[in-house]
Order: sequence, then structure tokens, then C-alpha cells
Amino acid sequence: MKILRIGSNRCKTQNKAYGPSMIPTFNLTGDMFLAERLSIKFGKVGPGDIVLLRSPESPRKVMVKRLLGLESHSVTYVVDPMNSDRCDTIVVPKGHVWVEGDNIYNSRDSRQFGPVPYSLLEGKVFCKIWPPKEFGSLMKSGMKDPDL
Repeated sequence: MKILRIGSNRCKTQNKAYGPSMIPTFNLTGDMFLAERLSIKFGKVGPGDIVLLRSPESPRKVMVKRLLGLESHSVTYVVDPMNSDRCDTIVVPKGHVWVEGDNIYNSRDSRQFGPVPYSLLEGKVFCKIWPPKEFGSLMKSGMKDPDL
């Protein structure tokens, strides 16, 4: 999922998301959303939150993904959903998080690059603002596991 940063300050940022990795939460054509930065700074993010982060593979890119695990959490994931049902489990190491796109069939995420350093998180998405018919809160919607 590609991000176009539209406006930004120390507390919040307005962005536009492109790409298939967060379908159905975000559309292919580019949804606009707001993200705030204070939750990251004060450690107030958790499983189910949608986060902005620097790509661990390409630091000039900003990504949007769903946070599925914090340090010491055990996360079970489908290794290669296009070719098998094989699952693996990992314990997220200290100072890291586990992120995945909502569209596991077309997302580059922790399943490929592993746990992400917490320091790469840049914001927590809280509201979709475009398209207007989808305006509203994105706080912990669409979680993969309701027990998180």
C-alpha cells in the first residue's frame, strides 16, 4: 500500500493510501485518512490498530498496515496464503511489532520482512475522510481475531 502524505504536523498527519494490501479497509483508488502521532509516542497502540510505519526494506517509503502483535505476543500467521494453508507462530521480540495488510493475498508485510522495530511506527490511523460515503472511525475495525 503506497502512501501520499498530504499534510502533517507534530500531532497528526493526513494521508492518501493506494494499493491492494489493505483491501477492504482501504480501496485501490486512494482513500484519504487521518493518523495521529501521540499514541505511538506514548505506547498507546495495540493489536487491531491500523498504523503508519516506515518500510523496513525501503526507509523512504511509508506504509499502512494493521498491527497484530506487540513485543512478547505470540502471533500465528499463514506463511504463503496463495499456495498453502501452512501456518507458523512467532513470539514478537522486544522492541518490535508484527504488522500485516488486511488483504493477506496481496500484501508485503511482517510475513516477508519479519517483526518491525517499534521505532519505525509513525502514527495510528483513526479516521477515513475520503470517499465521503465511507467517512468515519477506523479504530480497531476489521480485526482478524476478535479475541485480541
